[in-house]
Amino acid sequence: MSRVLRRAALVALVVLAGCRGTRPVDAGHAFLSALNLPSVGPTPHDLRALDGKVVLVSFFATWCFPCLAEMPTLEALQKDYGARGFQVVAVGMDLEGAKVLAPFADHYALRYPVLIADTEMIEGRSAFGVIQGLPTTVMLDRRGRAVAGWHGVESHADMAKAVEKLLAQTP
Repeated sequence: MSRVLRRAALVALVVLAGCRGTRPVDAGHAFLSALNLPSVGPTPHDLRALDGKVVLVSFFATWCFPCLAEMPTLEALQKDYGARGFQVVAVGMDLEGAKVLAPFADHYALRYPVLIADTEMIEGRSAFGVIQGLPTTVMLDRRGRAVAGWHGVESHADMAKAVEKLLAQTP
């Protein structure tokens, strides 16, 4: 992805993070491509399986208490909407990578993939830009466009409303 497109995506995500109902950030398949990362835990990750799905990307760390508090919501959303074309994907931002993320994902037996952020993502050089706080959540529509984002823990009701709205839209 070009540097200009990356910066545009970053600026747009910062704007999206504080707003609801904004225009989608269309970076082609850059957001989905950025999720081509190794995974750990019991739930396999296949990047191709995300195509055409509404994807909730949760950036977290094992040491982040608000991130842990959000996990039941993510589990419930995956359970409630997974069969309808929705997928939660967690991206672990821990600097220790698989060393801490693998036992974490195994312990919690998460029903969604847990990916290991690479250096590019940790340094803010992916389509998602700089992740300024944890948890950070980005919602992608069925075309892979960033359409919503949150910093911090969002309520189950608000996340479910966003998921339902996106699932109701035709691809």
